[in-house]
Amino acid sequence: MPSSAPDRQSLVESLRWQKFPVLDDGHVALVDCMGDDAAVVQAARVSYGDGTRKVSDDRQLIRYLLRHAHTTPFEMAELKFVVRVPMDCWRQWVRHRTANINEYSTRYSLAIDSMQATHDGEWRSQATSNRQGSDGCLAPAAGHRFTQSETELQSFSRRVYEERLEAGIAREQARKDLPLSTYTEAYWKIDLHNLLHFLALRMDAHAQLEIRQYATTIGEKIVQPLFPLVWEAFVDYRLEAMRLTRLDREVIRRLAATGTVPADRETFLTVQDPTWQGLDRCRERDECWNKLAALGLVSE
Repeated sequence: MPSSAPDRQSLVESLRWQKFPVLDDGHVALVDCMGDDAAVVQAARVSYGDGTRKVSDDRQLIRYLLRHAHTTPFEMAELKFVVRVPMDCWRQWVRHRTANINEYSTRYSLAIDSMQATHDGEWRSQATSNRQGSDGCLAPAAGHRFTQSETELQSFSRRVYEERLEAGIAREQARKDLPLSTYTEAYWKIDLHNLLHFLALRMDAHAQLEIRQYATTIGEKIVQPLFPLVWEAFVDYRLEAMRLTRLDREVIRRLAATGTVPADRETFLTVQDPTWQGLDRCRERDECWNKLAALGLVSE
């Protein structure tokens, strides 16, 4: 059963201003929330009235809307957060231009005296198959010198910044050599539809680890309890779903016709799309292989 109005308000109040920690000194907190699962249903039905539908009907409608990408009803709910995040991570965040943002100003106020630290075992190697991604972590012994030099660099840049301020240099200019690891804070207001899009992209395994941790915290700690029916559908149809292209379907059809399932790599290559043949590297082919592997249709 859905929560009653007083229970719903109690839930919102229990989450409001609660700082969920992320990274070493970051956090996310709910500031306000307008709407719930029922608001999505109400917008979809337009003439919906309280008590006229069963909870099971609401669940089925929400699942239908998300499954078929009828997104407008999800825009009827909004959430406002306050976040504390390193500037380099924030750069990725604000690429999602479908939100209202008001960020801490280092022209007006002193820069936050906190920078994201990387521990010895947290340095990641560059991925060989993805130019913008990373692979496993270096051994702590190998990462120690990078942590040490990071600490020295951050301390030096902060000292230079403070020396400029003490000398009367304008804040807007004194800040220019602060590293991107410096934390910033911002209010971030977004409707539920665009928030789910943000979460689908940033909770994905291919997203950078740091922003993935923020997205996962927002999703699991705040959105899930506030919108349980929407969250269930989101996990089923977006977060843990798989999109099959026309080419993928044709490969599956030809693979099934061979009668060899799970098929090996050689068999897969014989039924691959003709446009992939002769290519030493083909991301689309690799993605198709990974999808089929997840379905148990191919195996090394």
